[in-house]
Amino acid sequence: MIDYIISILFGIVEGITEWLPISSTGHMIILDSFLKLNVSEDFYNLYLVVIQLGAILAVVCIYWNEIWPFGIKNNKKPWKQTGIGRWVMADKFSMWFKILVACVPAAIVGVLFDDFLDELFYNYVCVAIMLILFGIAFIVVEKYVKNQEPIVTDLNELTYPQAFLIGAFQLIAAVFPGTSRSGSTIVGSIAIGISREVAAKFTFFLAIPVMLGASLLKILKYDGEIVGREIAMLALGMVVAFVVSYVVIKKLMAYIKKNDFTVFGYYRIAVGVLCLILGICGVLQA
Repeated sequence: MIDYIISILFGIVEGITEWLPISSTGHMIILDSFLKLNVSEDFYNLYLVVIQLGAILAVVCIYWNEIWPFGIKNNKKPWKQTGIGRWVMADKFSMWFKILVACVPAAIVGVLFDDFLDELFYNYVCVAIMLILFGIAFIVVEKYVKNQEPIVTDLNELTYPQAFLIGAFQLIAAVFPGTSRSGSTIVGSIAIGISREVAAKFTFFLAIPVMLGASLLKILKYDGEIVGREIAMLALGMVVAFVVSYVVIKKLMAYIKKNDFTVFGYYRIAVGVLCLILGICGVLQA
């Protein structure tokens, strides 16, 4: 029963931190230092990745009409005016091609160096440093663009070079835990002139193939046996992550229409400092 309660807590933290630019990894490390699941280390690493599928499903449910590229109704840019082409939404296919372009850098590094990077950088020191550095980056970038009008204010205006640049920013998060995938892509997007709303939305959509791929990679590499109790924990964590993610995404999009990301910068710095303090006190293990 205790493991199920802890699974719920992990699902809550995942649902909140996956979409806010504050590093889900950093928060999971802190949570794990106080509440540990009674599972093997290999299964725990699998668990942390797989419960993200619940968070992805929240994005799919909220933005289904914006990401599904087929249909006649509201098809403003059909691929062709007749035949099957009428069902193909050219603008949404274009968006997905841009997402795939943005996936390329992190996908290559993830497939080739996933285990090596985890072994080298998955520790509280790296996480704390990246939390602090990107917290500072948010504050600096927001001050830099404060009086500037964004170049891109609609998702369809995003170009392929800009999509690739966003993918390059995402690569930083793929290499250094604690950066935050959403954090690196959002701060990078804002820095190159993309509006906060478009930056957040593209980050959400980009998460779909990235997190699906990461989950599939972990599942394929996992060579242990998953018992019924562990399946139940995975399912519980995913359901909770879905529900919490659904609420958080809605709230975040409403928030950034009137506010910037500076508050998240200060929060990241505070969490990074907390990680260092807990590490020095011996609560977190390097």
